[in-house]
Amino acid sequence: MANRGVYVEHLRRVQLFAGLSTKELERIAAAGSEIDVKAGTVLVTQGHVGHDAFIVLSGSFVVRRNGLEVAQLAAGEFVGELALLDDQPRSATVECTADGSVFVIGPRNFRAVFDDLPALTHKLLAALAGRIRDLDRGFLG
Repeated sequence: MANRGVYVEHLRRVQLFAGLSTKELERIAAAGSEIDVKAGTVLVTQGHVGHDAFIVLSGSFVVRRNGLEVAQLAAGEFVGELALLDDQPRSATVECTADGSVFVIGPRNFRAVFDDLPALTHKLLAALAGRIRDLDRGFLG
């Protein structure tokens, strides 16, 4: 398992965390843990209630909605944050396509980090708004 300094460097490359201080990134790093993921492993399943969010540290992952591929994820990208916000079923399935690792953070730690780092709350809202706009473009052409 990597040390927190390595996590901070990974987190620094995540768009959601851009502009946060090293101290703020250390706070996020302390709130989660790394897990290794083998190709073929399903991280989240559409329709199942989830409680964790994941940041890809290495490897590659495919996102499928209703069986159709909608995105590929690589290092620095995140998935599962909606489950931390509303406790609703997952909106997509995410499967590992090349061995890698993810940084996982659960709801209690996630909420504590957001309480401590208000700037992160604004960034998450902006990221979610961007995803909604992307979906709208897909439906509206």
